[in-house]
Amino acid sequence: MGRTVVQITLIGLLLALASTLPNKDDWDIYSFHINSTVTSRYATTVITSRVANRMNESKEIEFHVRIPKNAFISKFRMFIDGQVYDGVVKAKEQAQQQYTEAVSRGESAGLVSSVGRTLEEFKTSVTVAAHKKVTFELTYEELMKRTHGKYELQIHARPMQPVRDFKVDVHIHEEAGISFIDVKGGLSTKALANAITKTHADKQAWVYFYPTVDQQKMCDSCGDQGMNGDLVIVYDVNRDNGLGHIKKSDGYFVHHFAPSDLPRIPKNVVFVIDQSGSMHGRKIEQTRIALVHILNDLAEDDYFGLITFDGNIFHWKQELVQANSKNLESAKNFARNIQDRGSTDINEAVLQGARMLNEHNREGSASILILLTDGDPTSGVTNLEKIQSNVRQAIAGKFPLYCLGFGFDVDFNFLEKMSLQNNGVARRIYEDSDADLQLKGFYEEVATPLLTDVTMIYVGGTNLTQTNFSHYYNGSEIVVAGEITDNNIETFTPQVVAISSNRRIIFSNPNETVESTGTVSDDHIQRVWAYLTVKQLLDKELQLSGPEKDEVKKEALELSLKYSFVTPLTSMVVTKPPGENTDVLHKPKEGETSQRRQFTGVRAKPVSGRGMLKFHHAPVKPPRFRGAVQKNARVPKLRVKSLDPSSHFPQATHAPAPPVPVSTVLPTTINVPWPTDVPLLHRFLINTKNQTVPLCFDVSGSLQLKLLHHPSEELFVNGELDSVVNGGFNSIFIHFQTDHHVEIDSRGVTVREGQTVAHHTGQDTITAGSVTVVVHNNKIHVTAGKMRLVILVHEKNGNKFLWPVLRKHRSADDSEGLLAVKPAVYEVVQQVPVTKLKIKNQETDVTSDSATDYSSDPPVTKNCWLMSADSALQRPLADFSVAQL
Repeated sequence: MGRTVVQITLIGLLLALASTLPNKDDWDIYSFHINSTVTSRYATTVITSRVANRMNESKEIEFHVRIPKNAFISKFRMFIDGQVYDGVVKAKEQAQQQYTEAVSRGESAGLVSSVGRTLEEFKTSVTVAAHKKVTFELTYEELMKRTHGKYELQIHARPMQPVRDFKVDVHIHEEAGISFIDVKGGLSTKALANAITKTHADKQAWVYFYPTVDQQKMCDSCGDQGMNGDLVIVYDVNRDNGLGHIKKSDGYFVHHFAPSDLPRIPKNVVFVIDQSGSMHGRKIEQTRIALVHILNDLAEDDYFGLITFDGNIFHWKQELVQANSKNLESAKNFARNIQDRGSTDINEAVLQGARMLNEHNREGSASILILLTDGDPTSGVTNLEKIQSNVRQAIAGKFPLYCLGFGFDVDFNFLEKMSLQNNGVARRIYEDSDADLQLKGFYEEVATPLLTDVTMIYVGGTNLTQTNFSHYYNGSEIVVAGEITDNNIETFTPQVVAISSNRRIIFSNPNETVESTGTVSDDHIQRVWAYLTVKQLLDKELQLSGPEKDEVKKEALELSLKYSFVTPLTSMVVTKPPGENTDVLHKPKEGETSQRRQFTGVRAKPVSGRGMLKFHHAPVKPPRFRGAVQKNARVPKLRVKSLDPSSHFPQATHAPAPPVPVSTVLPTTINVPWPTDVPLLHRFLINTKNQTVPLCFDVSGSLQLKLLHHPSEELFVNGELDSVVNGGFNSIFIHFQTDHHVEIDSRGVTVREGQTVAHHTGQDTITAGSVTVVVHNNKIHVTAGKMRLVILVHEKNGNKFLWPVLRKHRSADDSEGLLAVKPAVYEVVQQVPVTKLKIKNQETDVTSDSATDYSSDPPVTKNCWLMSADSALQRPLADFSVAQL
């Protein structure tokens, strides 16, 4: 039987469908969440899509997402029938066999391709049995770049169908403090105004986008097929105009340097403009418009020159001239009359531009050379390597070369290499209606030099990323990361030496303490270092040849594999259930377009029901305690997700999951009242480090539990299990630094400061000293010092209960509590007649069962190994109880 292919497409960061859609009753995107956390300008984004097959036959569900080009995918997994299928990052050569085999079968391969200016496209698919579900989860990471004095996080939403549970959660934490935050874009309209919530509290900010189904149809760019538009979160941090912000953790550091209170440096700039025949029409018209705008922005103490070229070179003036009103008017007339004609002599044009700058060596100024071309060299010197060599010798490291490649006929690799060899960058200008604005926007990035010859010095630092920069421009930022030698902060001394106008200045602060993050995401700074190092090694590899090129490539590959980054040197093999086709995910080069073929063949449906995923509350075995239990009583389940420094950015684990039988689910549920003499049974889950199936254990009664204790930080988080609702906690208490006490329950938030008591029951932002509480719908965000906790409010049978999820906390020797329990490491040592696991050299009997994961919104059901609490925790459960909340 043929199968209809359902395509689910995520445009930008969100879900969308392909242009050919099946009947909307065939499938249901019943939940789509995107959670983006930005810490110290490093963004980690998790996209979770839950889809149900509503048909009476198996279907192939296709997951299709677009992510920023600068991002590295670091994790992809599918949850199918209680099993987890992780993508595995390998060297590209090792993955080539799977790639070739997939292509030869006419299947989807090379799953990432470039789309548009800023996005890449990732696609895979999996078979979903009739009336069953699948969850896709994609994680990617990127270091945000500061441009024009701000950072931007862009979300392009085009779901092509309204989604009932559609949520975007963005959390930003900047220790330097957030100077401003704004939400812009096509979805930031009056029709969606009350779907967007923005909260700003000193060092933190939250943005929520929760449009209703009706709103997804009614906004300016919406319709029956849902939303279509952008949501852009724009922000910047406070600046001290000195050494900048330095954070360290676990032997690594990252330094953000962006002083703004500096005088601008007068510049010498030469524009080298391609006017060959291929620039005919719209390209040359937009170039003329952009040049006139750029000339209007030149300051009077700037000097400039204009060169146009085809097979010949045309100078407006033979030398640089001052940007006074008379010269600017003449130059604008020249720009307006640029005409396309002839061939393309890039070599001579760039050399002439370099000559003009070399002959105008003005003290206290900054020189810049900008090339705009849309094609390959066709006259004069046409050998690309010879051109690059000639240009490198002419510039000799004295100023940067910026190459702007207009359209897709240009050899962008050639321009990119030539720019990198001369301390510049290459940028593609897209042939859209706003190409003139793209040209002007790039110029504005380099329009105001503040420093030249910038050298970043780190005594006591090693394995540093790039430390020398020819120019620093207003509105940008220099980022350096590295290791601290022997993790000795006492001997670590940062310093910046640069030229401002015509004087040498030094940025240093010998009395300043380098800030330690010390959070649950201890490897966060290390991953920033790895991300930046890989990016720069890839740029360096592009410039080299021979053994040096191979050595740099090897180093970049090793880091990509270690941190599970999908880079141009690695691929992710997308693993699937037995019988499904293997896909291989590659990262494309700039401008590379998709050449994938769609799945068109007929494939057998899995007989075993693979492709199913239970999203209901599954029954478990009867509770193990003395006393009568009413027949058919259902037992609720509960999970605490434990985190540690190594689990915030988890590496892909590839160990095969032990066989876990699928639980039998009755078609109907009989509600039976709980016996009054039987305590509730709560089920907890513990994540694992080396396996895909977590551990679980049961706790009975309404215990008071220690969730997180940091005595040295004067931080205590306790919770009371609900004695009525068979779900989670009825109240959670946070005590911070003696005087600040926060009680949270399903009715609201109570804050006690000394003798003052305040009750809050609505959507609100509450502050109490260093404690901030943000209440938004079914999520309560709590920040206390370095700790960040999200408390989810779930509802079951009309009753509400709480579930805590730890996002971040200071790692310390005295950390304890259920939320501080590290992921378990175990191995299966026996499966028959009784399954045994070995944990810390101790063997314990286990049974296969399931539990509800309440740390997810909405909750999901997972298979787990059920054991005693003491065995799962590797210590007595009594150690986690408290006498009072």
